[in-house]
Amino acid sequence: MRLLVDSHVALWWLDAHPSLAPRCRRSIEEADVVFFSAVTPWELGIKKALGKVSFPAGLTDRLEAEGFEALSISARHAEHAATLPPHHRDPFDRMLVAQAQLESLSLVTADRSLQPYEVDLIDALE
Repeated sequence: MRLLVDSHVALWWLDAHPSLAPRCRRSIEEADVVFFSAVTPWELGIKKALGKVSFPAGLTDRLEAEGFEALSISARHAEHAATLPPHHRDPFDRMLVAQAQLESLSLVTADRSLQPYEVDLIDALE
């Protein structure tokens, strides 16, 4: 199984947060590869600057130390994200959907508003 973690899931993983359900945690542990998008440090960095979240410096290094692989944003990803139906207005989440679709990844998220998209979702809360 190949996974892409949503930004909040990446933080939950690093913090061993109880919101990340045991079944989801096992899926991440047993996956062949787990990616985090370039969207994650970008989105979380913005939220940190606004005082909405906090986490120590070195997010990318910490995720890579956990065995997660960085997934860059390509022009192909950007082009595809722009064509997605407007089910969800958050550009970061739309990029994650585009990346998951184009790279054949299951998206690990607690964001149920992504369900209308044609993407394999793993519910982080189950």
